[in-house]
Amino acid sequence: MSKTRTTSIAIAFVATIILCHCNHFVAARPDQYDAAAETRNFKSEVKEDGSYQYQYETSNGIAAGESGVGGYYASGSSAYYAPDGQLIQLSYTADENGFHPAGEHLPTPPPIPEAILKALEYIRTHPQQEDRKGASGQAQF
Repeated sequence: MSKTRTTSIAIAFVATIILCHCNHFVAARPDQYDAAAETRNFKSEVKEDGSYQYQYETSNGIAAGESGVGGYYASGSSAYYAPDGQLIQLSYTADENGFHPAGEHLPTPPPIPEAILKALEYIRTHPQQEDRKGASGQAQF
C-alpha cells in the first residue's frame, strides 16, 4: 500500500474517531439538558482504497453521516436541535474546490445591486478592443 493511501486512511480514521467523541464532549456539559444522551446507531467503514463512510445518531436528536475518499472528497450531513428547539440541518461537500455547506440557518449574502448588474451586463456585451483581436493581432469585426 502506498504511503499516500496509508496517510489518507489514517486521516479518515482519526476524523471518524474525533467526530464520534464530539458528542461525548457536548453531553458532558453539566448545564446540558440532555447530558444522558446515548448513541442509538453507529456505523463506520474504512476501506483499503481510502474511501470511508460513517453514520451515527443519538437519543437527543443529533445525527451525522459522511462518505468520501480521504484527502480527496467528502460529502455528508448533520442535524441537531438548537437550544431554542429549532432543528438545524447542514449538508456539505468538500473537494478540490473547497468546502461547500448548505443549510437554511446559514447566512446569505445580500442581493447584488441593480446598478452593478447593469454594469456587469455592459462589460459582458462590450468587450475591450484587445478581446476582439484574432491570432494575427488584427482587430476582427
